[in-house]
Amino acid sequence: MTADAVTTSEYGDLVRAHLTRVEQHNSSTVDDVAELFLASIRAGGLVLTAGAGHSLAAVAETFYRAGGLACVYPLYHPDVFPLHGAKASTSAERLTGLAAEVFGKVGLSGHDVLVVFSTSGVNPYPVELAVTARAAGVPVVAVTSSPANAVAPRRAGTTLAENGTHVLDTLVAPGDSSYPAAAPVTAALSTVANAFLWNQILARLHDKATAAAFEVPLWRSSNVPGGDEANDRYFDLYGPRIPPL
Repeated sequence: MTADAVTTSEYGDLVRAHLTRVEQHNSSTVDDVAELFLASIRAGGLVLTAGAGHSLAAVAETFYRAGGLACVYPLYHPDVFPLHGAKASTSAERLTGLAAEVFGKVGLSGHDVLVVFSTSGVNPYPVELAVTARAAGVPVVAVTSSPANAVAPRRAGTTLAENGTHVLDTLVAPGDSSYPAAAPVTAALSTVANAFLWNQILARLHDKATAAAFEVPLWRSSNVPGGDEANDRYFDLYGPRIPPL
């Protein structure tokens, strides 16, 4: 066996073990969140998703995704996206007031849910999003890491987890790197864990909706026969309410 094969196997085992821990730790909360989503969607609500920095990778996973929810409204500001300026995006996430500006552009239905992804969960942007949403009567699903929260500086005075209606814990270590296990310096785990938890919610939501004889609005791939036609109804339904569509 080559050295490369050994490294790949060790890393793969590490990721699989971590995701098993994440699944077991969050099982009951995933079920609660799926119930929350189902009630929201049945009432005509939207699922708002937000994050900053590399947590925006999770937001991209939620939006206009084959097999994903068509009723997702991604909250986004270019200043918090590293591709528009890496160092500037870190500074923007620490700005007070930006979250209220972003959230204020959403036309709320009274049945919406906000999901905020933030591994550290301590910067003003994600924390203030949760605070602003809760003040507006919107339940907040916080997807964050308790180990990272424990050591991160409290830049907002409180944390995302403390302001979440439901908290999903990615269990990612401080610094996010995962490999090598003894002294991690590379291979961040947060994106993998965020996507895993999000898709666990979708799978649980599908099962609950099926049992209730309710059709969840799901996108189809545009690269399969009939995909564009199937998606047109959701553009018609949600396009006026979700500007990024």
